[in-house]
Amino acid sequence: MSKNFKTLQEQVAEKLITALQDGTSPFQKPWTDDNSSGYQTPFNPTTGAKYRGMNALWLAMQAHQDPRWLTFKQAAANKWSVAKGSRATLITYVKKYDLRPLLDEKGKPVLDADGKPRKVQVKLDKPMFINALVFNGEQINGILPWQQDLNEEKAGHAWPAIERAEHIVRASAATIRHGGNEAYYAPSADRIQMPKQHQFDSAAKYYATLLHELGHWSGHETRLNRDLTNRYGTPGYAREELRAEIASLMIGSELNIGHNFGQHAAYVASWIKILKDDPGELFKASADAQRITDFIMEFERKQELSVEASKTTVGRLVDGDSITYKDTTYLVSGGAAKNTCYVQDSSGAKTKLNVRDGLYQSLLNARDNVPEQETQIEVVADPQFEARGYE
Repeated sequence: MSKNFKTLQEQVAEKLITALQDGTSPFQKPWTDDNSSGYQTPFNPTTGAKYRGMNALWLAMQAHQDPRWLTFKQAAANKWSVAKGSRATLITYVKKYDLRPLLDEKGKPVLDADGKPRKVQVKLDKPMFINALVFNGEQINGILPWQQDLNEEKAGHAWPAIERAEHIVRASAATIRHGGNEAYYAPSADRIQMPKQHQFDSAAKYYATLLHELGHWSGHETRLNRDLTNRYGTPGYAREELRAEIASLMIGSELNIGHNFGQHAAYVASWIKILKDDPGELFKASADAQRITDFIMEFERKQELSVEASKTTVGRLVDGDSITYKDTTYLVSGGAAKNTCYVQDSSGAKTKLNVRDGLYQSLLNARDNVPEQETQIEVVADPQFEARGYE
């Protein structure tokens, strides 16, 4: 092996260091004009799966606007072609399972109805690191514009972005106080401190900041159990901020509310030093950030399952219902006797809802005067900053 060879972890760390120094890293990407996310999590258009951990960060740092990435074989299977002269990007992933032939009691392969060997998923004794080469959507001939793929994915969510964020925060049941001018998580009290909502430029920035603090909150010993004992200004403190910042990118992209980098810009120099001292830290930080993201987004999935489980016992919206919810009046029409209906809001926009959708349940509760679940929030006029938490 050449002494100049660099592992993918080293390549990613070096590229991120340069981007942080130049102010062009994914963390420092600007918000869009409508306060939506300036960072889009890379995803595979053939499987719909989002790239995870360090792979997501690495692909986002390439010089492409298109967030879609796929292999040569996946492109060919869809009758697309890779543009001549295109250079592939290397990613790596951990393989924990393998598909192996199903054997009968005599050790012979079990065949399916077509006479082909059946396969079963087997957990590997030791996980394997697998490399893959992928191409960006901008390098693929015949593929549809990436905005169309992204808009279709976003259209699959019945709840608006802010409502999704609010559902997650409420479902977490985190203790949140409002007051003062600082946002932080205090591990000793297991409490999030936030400025009041009107102090933010937009609802998106408020929730982006709150979800960042919820990322720190996830590290409590009763949850993901990360080390939150480091003091402000130490490398350990900066490492935790790096994890929460990467998770903020992922969650902000998933919800399309962006991330609020402003108060975390001060950590850039610390992150650069950490990555220079140990390039492998980025791999560990990305893995932890993915766990944070999965943990927080799980609150939304549980909320959806709860709505689905209750669909046989709750009532139904009916034609002609006029419901005021969050200062907007919705008129119900069409097919309300079944599991779907249409609602038209005050602006004239019409949306098809299913009984499993969050907005359907919210409208039903509003019609029947069922109070929404409250987050544990204590409002204080001017909280004392007894000990600096994680910002």
